[in-house]
Amino acid sequence: MTADVPLTRESFRRLHPISTPRPVSQLPDRVWTDEEWDRIQRGYRARDMDEKWNAFVEGDVLFMHRSWTGHGVYEASFAPVIGGGRRIASAVVEADVERYRRTGDEYDCLMMELIISAIILGEPAADLRAGLVELTARASGRSDLPAGVVEHSVLGLRSGS
Repeated sequence: MTADVPLTRESFRRLHPISTPRPVSQLPDRVWTDEEWDRIQRGYRARDMDEKWNAFVEGDVLFMHRSWTGHGVYEASFAPVIGGGRRIASAVVEADVERYRRTGDEYDCLMMELIISAIILGEPAADLRAGLVELTARASGRSDLPAGVVEHSVLGLRSGS
């Protein structure tokens, strides 16, 4: 399969839909360009055991699943923006704590944008990465969390990769 052939639901061995969808009230402000949307539509498959996310698009909905379990975590519905590009118009997150332990809409908003930016598009996303570390530290009550460990455990990325 070449990089230009979009991944589909059938491209993955096992996928489990979100069992208990909960609307995400805080959404990213970012407008993705038409070129970025084209890349997002091609999806993403984890390349090794360290990577944590798989993604594919059906229609205008981006499905983001954990790579090991196949559990759906986020579904983001995109809508065109006047003047070009697309933004997330609505999203849901898995609310079943047996499948995903969420920490709130601010975290989910950041995670959706980070998965799209850093994983699917391969952007450095330094500000988003720093936000992830900050929110994780706040939720844990610790201020000494190493950025690389946080990023790798949640995203499957090493700091700066």
